[in-house]
Amino acid sequence: MTAERKNCDLGTPDDGVDPVLMSEDMSAEQPIFSALSSVGPEEDTAVGQRLSLGGKKAPAAALSPTTTSDTESGIFSVECETCVEHESELDWFCGTELKLICSHCAIVGSCHGHSVTPLVARVTAVRNQLVDVCEKMQLQALRMERFIEQTLRSKEHKLQVAASMAREQVVAQVSVAREALEEEEQRLLEEVQREEERVEQCLLTQKAHWSQALAGLTRTRSRLVHTLTHSPDAQLVMSFQEIAERVEEAEGLGEPCDTEQLNLRPGCSDSKLLRGLWATAMLQGSNAYGSSSLKFDACTVSPLLSLSDDHCTLTFLHKKRRQSLPYDEARFDNWPNAMGSLSMSSGSHSWVLDVGQSAAFKVGVCYASLQRKGSGDEARLGHNAQSWVLCHYDGEYSFYHQGKKVPLQVVIKPQKVGLLLDWPSQTLLFYEPESSAVLYSVTNHFSAPLLPAFAVTDRSITILH
Repeated sequence: MTAERKNCDLGTPDDGVDPVLMSEDMSAEQPIFSALSSVGPEEDTAVGQRLSLGGKKAPAAALSPTTTSDTESGIFSVECETCVEHESELDWFCGTELKLICSHCAIVGSCHGHSVTPLVARVTAVRNQLVDVCEKMQLQALRMERFIEQTLRSKEHKLQVAASMAREQVVAQVSVAREALEEEEQRLLEEVQREEERVEQCLLTQKAHWSQALAGLTRTRSRLVHTLTHSPDAQLVMSFQEIAERVEEAEGLGEPCDTEQLNLRPGCSDSKLLRGLWATAMLQGSNAYGSSSLKFDACTVSPLLSLSDDHCTLTFLHKKRRQSLPYDEARFDNWPNAMGSLSMSSGSHSWVLDVGQSAAFKVGVCYASLQRKGSGDEARLGHNAQSWVLCHYDGEYSFYHQGKKVPLQVVIKPQKVGLLLDWPSQTLLFYEPESSAVLYSVTNHFSAPLLPAFAVTDRSITILH
């Protein structure tokens, strides 16, 4: 029998483990626990011995089925199980079919030519593999314990510290902002109060002066009427000196006229801090870019400009590229202007334009009655009483209304320019959307609905949504 086994190349390798076993049987497709369906408590003892030896492989002789009981094998009962076909001891393992076989099965039986391994070597390999798995689990458990005890607890402590610091920062910043707002509120209220008292004093003075003048004028007129109606002709003729004095006295009273001194100064309630905070609050979230319905009105676009298919981009056309457009009363024919499609006469409205590509543009608002034809100032944005625009030209930013230029100090060239029109407060505000920095604001009594107004003389601008 021994000779037959040698001839069939059934001897074990030097290390007691079949290479095929390690490459095939111990693969991920065949988990180690699938071969250990009947592991007994003695397995723990063997594993413990292995662990106590520093993880060294258990020797094959120590695990031989001839020196252990049925339960000590941890897998099957060697002494009791025999091959049904050959009535021989099942002391070999077929790695191809994953079953226990006898030596005859391997030589002349159904497992001839298969990858076979002595059972002792197979048990040794399984035990060693199981020990490796247990060691890895033990190390994994230690890492989990360390993660829980060190990392998570440290993170928990850091979280508490960071959250506490964040809360303190929020409270501190809000406190500073609240204090600044309260001081600004107090300053503005006092300024309004002083302005109100000044105007009231002017009104009282004017009222007293003109009441006294009215009384004097009334007396003078009464005397002249009395002289006219009761004096004989000769006396009336001789009273010309007295009449002249009375007339001179009446003329000396002057004519009453309204002045700006009798009005509350509009700037008394103006605050850069308050205006910036108000604009930031108004432009939070979806309000920042306004209504998606705002587009360029194709009927107003000058032939000097081209309009994109989505009506959201205006591009300046050089002379050779200009096109002939059908006549329209609403179209600008000389200036490179266009209007927006949204009429505004109530509520608050905002819109943003991408102006980063253009070195020359105007953005603002105008009345619908703005002149559209001709090359005069009446059709030129910012150069008449019907339009208010922010202008960028030759590297400079300025605000234009009625032809008056207000230079603006802009540190960094904005890629986007936003506009906010608040009808209730009659305020038009130009701002930089990314930082909400106010570029310029103007308060005016708008007497008619307003339309967004635009002009481009370099590249293009785009309405953003």
